[in-house]
Amino acid sequence: MNFIKKLNLLALLLSVSAFAQIDKIEPPFWYAGMHNPELQIMFYGKNIAQYETSVSNNIVIKNVVKTENPNYIFVTIDTKNIPASDFVFSFKTKNKVAFTKKYSLKARRKNSAQRKSFDSSDLMYLIMPDRFANGNPNNDTDKSLNEKADRSLPGGRHGGDIEGIIKHLDYLEELGVTALWSTPLCEDNDKVHSYHTYGQSDVYRIDPRYGTNEEYVRLSAELKKRNMKLIKDYVTNHWGAEHWMYKDLPTYDWIHQFPGFSQSNYRMTTQFDTNASAIDTKNCMDGWFVPSMPDLNQSNPLVLNYLIQNAIWWIEYADLDGFRVDTYSYNDKIGIAKWTKAITDEYPYFNIVGEVWMHDQAQMSYWQKDSPISAIQSYNSYLPSVMDFTLHDAFGNVFNEDKATWNDGMIKVYDNFANDFLYPNVNNLLTFVENHDTGRFNHIYKNDFKKYQMAMAIIATVRGIPQIYYGSEIGMAGDKAKGDADIRQDFPGGWAGDKNNAFTKAGRTEEQAKFFDFSSKLFQWRKGKSVIHSGKMTHYIPEDNVYVYFRYDDNETVMVVINNAAQAKTFKTGRFQENIKNFTTGKDVLTGKSINVKEDVTIDSKSVLILELK
Repeated sequence: MNFIKKLNLLALLLSVSAFAQIDKIEPPFWYAGMHNPELQIMFYGKNIAQYETSVSNNIVIKNVVKTENPNYIFVTIDTKNIPASDFVFSFKTKNKVAFTKKYSLKARRKNSAQRKSFDSSDLMYLIMPDRFANGNPNNDTDKSLNEKADRSLPGGRHGGDIEGIIKHLDYLEELGVTALWSTPLCEDNDKVHSYHTYGQSDVYRIDPRYGTNEEYVRLSAELKKRNMKLIKDYVTNHWGAEHWMYKDLPTYDWIHQFPGFSQSNYRMTTQFDTNASAIDTKNCMDGWFVPSMPDLNQSNPLVLNYLIQNAIWWIEYADLDGFRVDTYSYNDKIGIAKWTKAITDEYPYFNIVGEVWMHDQAQMSYWQKDSPISAIQSYNSYLPSVMDFTLHDAFGNVFNEDKATWNDGMIKVYDNFANDFLYPNVNNLLTFVENHDTGRFNHIYKNDFKKYQMAMAIIATVRGIPQIYYGSEIGMAGDKAKGDADIRQDFPGGWAGDKNNAFTKAGRTEEQAKFFDFSSKLFQWRKGKSVIHSGKMTHYIPEDNVYVYFRYDDNETVMVVINNAAQAKTFKTGRFQENIKNFTTGKDVLTGKSINVKEDVTIDSKSVLILELK
């Protein structure tokens, strides 16, 4: 056998050996020129820990960790000053190379570290991709995954996918959407109810029933063509029980064990309660959210580095514009702060909103970056944004409270903003009337269009980042009491054969058009209003269930009037002179009518005025 043939045979044997020995490498590749040059690479394969590891190109190995599971090696290298290039890891036994594996550092996009993110100028649109639109029926079922498509099952997989989102971006643009938040798209191999995708089984792979990793990158690119942003729903607290690593844990304490399962007590107040018992605090942080979701241990450095790098990998790979983090306040609070800071150190302008589902402004403020509340305990989460759940709570019943009392009616909304002093950054709160876990607004209020108008007008004109939930803009409802599937129904027109197509003007029913046209007009107007995005706010104590507030800056003043009473109301404007000043008229954004703001103003029952003062 000549020399060339021997080399080819050796290369073949080495590649076969490597294929047999390494089942997974995560991250699968990385990027040159990162702020943190240290990269922890996980190699997974049967008994891989028996080998010693080296790497080419004079790259320095900083650390090698072998755990009690011989199927893992964690190798940390220093990428400082290493250009985008390929290099080779060698795995040796008895000083002989048993196999090799190529690894790549890729070039980053221009100005990647300085990427902008979502902010108060945006309208965020939340979808559940399985229920939005089926753009590619060929991927509804995947033979490698457990649950198959069955649209007849309310809680089954219905076939919505990334291609369906891409095909309807024009619809979102028409509505006024500038940022898209999709519930998780990574693989979820649960046997049932996998459509919500919060029980992920592979966090480096888009679920094939949604599409491919490459299609997710294309979604990001298509959004950017429209000056729209992509927000990834990231889950740091748990994975699914079908996750491949859960089936072969790298370390016993990769997840929280009691041993095995113990459910969280869900009492997030234990995270900062100075009177809380240690056992209650542990059971909140370390307990599992549900039995099918093993709770990740962010206090384990290997776990924390894995989660940090996975998040950064997706930002770079898919050119992301932000994160929404699920169950943020259930994580180990020290670990999640390190995770958040590591990401914002890499991307100083990257926004992350955490789900902190609490019902008290001080408790929610605790979790926002630089909070004066958490500073009392010398804690900083570094989390830029939290969700305004107390405003959501008010929306849940306030519009049925026709008669104002000391505690009922519009005073609930007023009181929410009266507590804004507790937050370090009120413009970076996410405001919403509903999401994929709450009751549907249009069900709660029986599709009362006037009440919908009032709610949307408020989140469109107050401080913060407004978020709407798919379908509300066409009047979609759903009864939470019937189960989650009912508040996550299919968007009409997203599937071939649907009786109407609400994605198009011609396909909407009269009722759907009424909701959509109002929503589009309101949010298109908001898109260009810096006075709403970053202006100051002055509000006045509601009288007779009429709430008046102003948004203003050096260039513009907007007056908002909400009449939550069951009757028309007439009020004198002299009380608002400190904001009306020398303005004489207000042009109503919704109707185009001009109103004299120096005289008494009459407003219909259950209605809103948004007046640009002239």
